[in-house]
Amino acid sequence: MRKAGFLLTLILIVHTAVSAQSYGDYTLYSPKNNSKAYLVNLSGATYHTWTMASNKPTGYSTYLLPGGILLRTVARSGNYFTGGPICGEVQKVDWNGTVIWDYVYSTTEYCTHHDICPMPNGNVLLIAYETRTPSQVSAAGCSQSITMWPDKIVEIEPVGTNGGNVVWEWHSWDHLSQSLYPAKANYVSSIVMHPELLNINYKTQKDWLHVNGLDYNPILDQITFSSHAMNEIYVIDHSTTTAEAASHSGGNSGKGGDLLYRWGNPEAYQAAGSANFNVVHDAHWIPQGCPNANNLVGFNNMGGAGGKTCVDIIAPPYDGYNYSGTPGQAYAPSTYSQRVTYSGTPTSNEGNSQQLPNGNMLINISFSGYMYEIDPNQNVVWSKTISGINTSAFRYTDCYVNSIGYADATASPEFVCEGGSTQLNAEGIGGSNYIYSWTSSPAGFTSSLKNPSVSPSATTTLLCHYYKWNLYCNRFCKGGSCSLSCCP
Repeated sequence: MRKAGFLLTLILIVHTAVSAQSYGDYTLYSPKNNSKAYLVNLSGATYHTWTMASNKPTGYSTYLLPGGILLRTVARSGNYFTGGPICGEVQKVDWNGTVIWDYVYSTTEYCTHHDICPMPNGNVLLIAYETRTPSQVSAAGCSQSITMWPDKIVEIEPVGTNGGNVVWEWHSWDHLSQSLYPAKANYVSSIVMHPELLNINYKTQKDWLHVNGLDYNPILDQITFSSHAMNEIYVIDHSTTTAEAASHSGGNSGKGGDLLYRWGNPEAYQAAGSANFNVVHDAHWIPQGCPNANNLVGFNNMGGAGGKTCVDIIAPPYDGYNYSGTPGQAYAPSTYSQRVTYSGTPTSNEGNSQQLPNGNMLINISFSGYMYEIDPNQNVVWSKTISGINTSAFRYTDCYVNSIGYADATASPEFVCEGGSTQLNAEGIGGSNYIYSWTSSPAGFTSSLKNPSVSPSATTTLLCHYYKWNLYCNRFCKGGSCSLSCCP
């Protein structure tokens, strides 16, 4: 008799002693089209500066990896694609300013733009335009015969100092709908009945989607991204193969590369309901270890009352690896669950926010160069104004910046069947004084051992919370969240 198998997912989460005031130690910013990046302390003084080559200015996004390594986009010169958000290049720069990885993703067929996303496994997600000719656009069911730049998302595995392997990719062009031409590709009789697809005849233009924000959720193994042109944020499945991502089946969701969820503008798929976003950027999830974890966030440039800039938090209708919805109706919720409105002059473009473990929020008003942190009562507890346009800002702890330590989570065996067990292990690396606490979802398993065994009776997510000197290290398990597959 064949035994049932269970899928286990290991997630490593770190905790901190929180402050009633500001959270963390340093704020990272890198002005757009500038060759410097800065870490400032909570007093506003510069803690560290990276200086890059003057002909390699920051294109859009800059992130900090553990140990003080910058991951940044570069506004590369000589790209075939042109426009304000075009990048074409991504770099890793160490603490001393030495470029340790310099990767170009730019040809006459595609080019990176806007945001990137560092992944727990060391890979990097990129947004890229790719070109479609007027004949291809017409054949796809568009009402206009024009050149279009649809977006794709690619996962790059860094190789050496300037190489990279494309290990996964998703193309928006594979997930289109149109209701005008029954004899052409992508025809559906009802757009609203297919919210998993993108209506090619909604706001058709060359830079059709204008994707501008990107984030990865290692627990769900899903990607979210924001579209300026559509005024929506989307969620797709990353657990697929590249072939499945081009189809409508496969992956944890069973839906291949189709949209799992979309929110912000029901009109984009001909559903009833009011638009919530008016120019949206910075789609991301609230991470584990923060209040309202797994809620989605969008930076709503002009969507507040009177066209004010605001940050909107949305509670998606999760249904396992999918999202519940009523056919023919807009996805829930009908409106945001929380909105923070900036009282100053709106920023019509760019900007970001970061939700912090103590309930605070860091907000970056890009065009005015104003960064500020609010507590849960929306009191401003920190602020700084800089010169120039600052697309993004992020807060980090001293532990994260200086890489005091991390932990590695494993399990043996990796195949678990009904009646069987697996040996878990979380090993603190770099120093001592680790305290471990295992829990599970659904609840039922707890352990304070660093290497307990577990015998699950259903699909289970196992979480290892680890503590080190009460400093928040913001690390998932080394190499990413660890998936343990069921037996055949």
